[in-house]
Amino acid sequence: MAPSNPKNDKAPEIGEEAAGAPTHFIKEIIEADNTSGKHDGRVATRFPPEPNGYLHIGHAKSICLNFGLAAEFGGTCNLRFDDTNPSKEEVEYVNAIMADVRWLGYDWDHRLYYSSDYFDKLYELAVGLINKGKAYVCDLSAEEGRKGRGAFGKPGTNSPFRDRGVEENLDLFGRMRAGEFDEGSRVLRAKIDMAAPNMNLRDPTLYRILKAEHHRTGDKWCIYPTYDFAHGQSDALEAITHSLCTLEFENHRPLYDWFLDNLDVEHRPRQIEFAKLNLSYTVLSKRRLLEMVTDDFVSGWDDPRMPTLVGLRRRGIPAAAIRNFCDRVGVAKREGVVDITLLEHAIREELNETSPRVMGVLRPLKVVIENYPEDQVEEFDCPYHPVKPEMGTRKVPFSRVLYIERGDFMENAPKKFYRLDVGREVRLRYAYLITCTDVIKDEAGEIIELRCSYDPDTRGGNAPDGRKVKSTMHWVSVPHALGAQVRLYDRLFGAQNPLEGDDWKASFNADSLEVLTDCAVEPSLASAEAGFQVQFERQGYFCVDTVDSAPDKLVFNRTVSLRDAWAKIQKAQQQNQASQKKNKQKNKNKQKNKNKQQNKQESK
Repeated sequence: MAPSNPKNDKAPEIGEEAAGAPTHFIKEIIEADNTSGKHDGRVATRFPPEPNGYLHIGHAKSICLNFGLAAEFGGTCNLRFDDTNPSKEEVEYVNAIMADVRWLGYDWDHRLYYSSDYFDKLYELAVGLINKGKAYVCDLSAEEGRKGRGAFGKPGTNSPFRDRGVEENLDLFGRMRAGEFDEGSRVLRAKIDMAAPNMNLRDPTLYRILKAEHHRTGDKWCIYPTYDFAHGQSDALEAITHSLCTLEFENHRPLYDWFLDNLDVEHRPRQIEFAKLNLSYTVLSKRRLLEMVTDDFVSGWDDPRMPTLVGLRRRGIPAAAIRNFCDRVGVAKREGVVDITLLEHAIREELNETSPRVMGVLRPLKVVIENYPEDQVEEFDCPYHPVKPEMGTRKVPFSRVLYIERGDFMENAPKKFYRLDVGREVRLRYAYLITCTDVIKDEAGEIIELRCSYDPDTRGGNAPDGRKVKSTMHWVSVPHALGAQVRLYDRLFGAQNPLEGDDWKASFNADSLEVLTDCAVEPSLASAEAGFQVQFERQGYFCVDTVDSAPDKLVFNRTVSLRDAWAKIQKAQQQNQASQKKNKQKNKNKQKNKNKQQNKQESK
């Protein structure tokens, strides 16, 4: 019976400080605010996704940051859907986003909100701006409006409708709401400054006409607020203290503050920007990810090669590994690209602690042990983890006919190939020492079977006479093996920056999926449930697929290989730092001796 994976997928509770959490500039801002008594010591953050697609690992950084800071400072974090564009939003995305946040280990409790909750209030606030003479209805087309905004370093031109009177604007805005006008015929704009160096302050659009049914409000509205107008005001209505955004919203902050300065809202949140997550060999653009799905480059949003959270989850990547990765990446003010090997390292680190070890043969080669009794079956007690006895053991059957990995045999092998060859002795993991005596080939000359002998005195894998072998191999008993399909995943892109030149298709890795259909795994996996994570010894970490696997047809996804490039990178960096430190000290000593010599000469 397969053991259950130890659960380590719960993030710190709200009010529970994350032990050893690294400091960063946002945390320092919050600490300074608390010290000064700003917001009465409250900390309230929010995660505001748009329900127009599936979340990816870049969103995970924002989720961990917002919920994590709330937990650390004993505050609250709201989940708020920015559902201001009904033409692109679906309930499917809403449900998927909530599942993703919960999978990462976070909970918003009763604090689930939607921008649509505030449509009535936002409309009132817009009317308030009109009454103050700070908003007007504009009849320019979208193209005319774009041209009128000017360009960077070149001021825009005032709309011919900018000086409409308050009463006329109120009348037109009310008729926009009533559905009297066609889409694109009118918008409501803020009256700020068409010559402002910041383009976002050049009379931005507050409301546009969209005659589309909303997934929550139905056809009640045919005008919808823009993100810029809804965002800050929703923050204020929810009494958010620190509104955390990625750097592309830095130029929007003056507009965020202008609204708060000119609207009658009780609370004043502060917008703070941080660098979003960019990952090498990965595309994190919603638009490009949608293209991959719609153009059938991948099987769907949950394809295990996708950087979407639903794809990472299906691949078997633990939530704890994602959280640890986000902690290590940290929070910065400047954009950068994180090496994907750091993510792979975090995954291996977590799975090494939580995954039981079993044996699975991905490319089977049959072995017949000729001097082993035909009708005999032995069972070996094998640990599920080499250093975690609490995970228990399982019985692994051993018989005369086994499968080994095809790559573990080579005829006329070179000198440094220590695995099986004719006349060479190797160890079968937990079992016996065997020696290959003959090779059976088909008519085409392909190897189809090996004949071997075993030493019955080496049960457990050790020879009484103390002789040593240089290789230990995994295996599965043929009569007891479970058939399985195994999917080997590689990176979706061969280029470190797939969007260089704006053509991600040029670096798409067509060989990023290899499906092996004739694999064999040990019988302890017969009861493995969907999502179960395991290490196939010497192969990598795998999980039972949550979509296609069935008890009579097991399907495993490779989560990550055993090879850890990041660990090597870290070791090289540490060695380099140690060498630099040593050379620095050496040069310092040289200079010190040189100064001594000069002082001696001067004293003479």
